[in-house]
Amino acid sequence: MELCLYHGDMPPTLPSSSDAAQTPKPVSSSGLILGIESSCDETGAAVVRGGAEVVSNVIASQIRTHAPYGGVVPELASREHLQNIVPVVRAALQQAGCGLEDLDAIAVTEGPGLAGALLVGVMYAKGMAFALQKPLIAVNHLEGHIHAVLLEAKRQQQSLAQPTLALVVSGGHTHLYLAEETNGTWHYKNVGRTVDDAAGEAFDKVSKLLGLGYPGGPWIDWLAQHGDPHAVPFGPITVKQKPYRAPQKQSPRFLFSFSGLKTAVLRYVQVHDMKSSIEARRTALAKLVDAKPADALALCDTETLNLTASFQRAVVDDLVRKTFKAAESFHAASIVVSGGVAANRELRQHFLSEGRKRRLPVTFPALELSTDNAAMIAAAAWPKFVAGDVATHNLTAEPSLSLG
Repeated sequence: MELCLYHGDMPPTLPSSSDAAQTPKPVSSSGLILGIESSCDETGAAVVRGGAEVVSNVIASQIRTHAPYGGVVPELASREHLQNIVPVVRAALQQAGCGLEDLDAIAVTEGPGLAGALLVGVMYAKGMAFALQKPLIAVNHLEGHIHAVLLEAKRQQQSLAQPTLALVVSGGHTHLYLAEETNGTWHYKNVGRTVDDAAGEAFDKVSKLLGLGYPGGPWIDWLAQHGDPHAVPFGPITVKQKPYRAPQKQSPRFLFSFSGLKTAVLRYVQVHDMKSSIEARRTALAKLVDAKPADALALCDTETLNLTASFQRAVVDDLVRKTFKAAESFHAASIVVSGGVAANRELRQHFLSEGRKRRLPVTFPALELSTDNAAMIAAAAWPKFVAGDVATHNLTAEPSLSLG
C-alpha cells in the first residue's frame, strides 16, 4: 500500500538508508510542529507553534460512518483514516500558510487506541519524517488530552498551579493522573482509572439502548436538560477492592466503574416496559437525514427524559466526587479535566462549582479541543522536541500504551 505525502514542497529524492538511520537533531527555527492524530475515529492534523499557539487544526470526523452501528467499527475506522489523512494534512499546512520545509518536527499519536487506526497515522508520519529528514516525535494520546488544557491555559495567559490532578474522560478512557512539570519535562503518575467501561463509552451505550444517536454524549447532554435528574434514584457508584485489584498507589476510592450503572438503566427500561417506545424512536430518527439531538425531543416522553437526566447526573456526580477526593488525598493545587466528556455542560458546571467551593482552580480545554484532535498532539510534542526526545525509525503503534 502506498501512502501519498503532501505535494507542496516534497524533496525530489528520498535520503539514503544510511542517512535515514541517523535521527535528525531537533534544532528549532520556526517552532512549528505538525501533529497527526488517528487513534480512533477522528483523522486530525494541526500545526502548533512553540507548544502554545494553534496555527491550524483540521479534523475529519467519522460520525456518519459509525452512527448506524452505535459505536466505532475498527476496520471501517482504519479505512476512513487511509482516505482522510492526505487531504487533512494538506489542509492543515495550507491553513497554517506554511510549507513542509518550515516545520521543525513531525509529531504523531503512538497510542493508546485502535491498532489499525494508529498504524495509519504512525506510518504516514514516519514516511514524512523520513522523506524530509525532520525529527519524529511520538506522543501518548492521554498526554495529548492533558496538553489540550495547557493550551487553553496558555491562551488565557494563566499559570497552572502544580501539582495538578488531571482527569482524562472520554469514550475510551477514564483516568486520573497526578501531573507536574520539572525542568520543562512533564511527569505523570496514574492514581485512578476505570475498571470496566469508560464514561464516554457508557454514554454511547445508554444512548443506543434508549434509541438515540451516536456519539451518545451530545445527545444525552442536550436531552438531560429537559428531564428531572433526581427522578430515578441511582445511588453512588462504589467499586469494591475485590475482584478489582488496584495497582500500587491506586486506592479503590479512586477507581471508576460505569458498567453497573449501564445495567441499571437497562433494568429500568425492562421493568417500565419502555421497549416499544424506544424502537419507535429509533425508527423515526433513522428516517431523518443527519438527525440532531433536538430532533429526538418530540420523540421522548417524560419518563425517558427523566431517565436520561438521572443517568447523566449519576455519571457526573461520580466523576466529581472521586476527582476532588483524589485531589485532596494527593494535595493537588489544581484540577484539569479533558477528553470528549469534558465538553458535557453539566460536568463543566458541577466541576467549576465544586472548585469554587473548595477554592481549587479547575481548568477545561476549549470545546473544540476537548474531543480528539491533532493540536493537542503537537502541543504535547513541544517539550519532547526541546528536550531532544525524538523517536527512532522503529516506532510503531502501541494500542495499549500506558501513561505514568
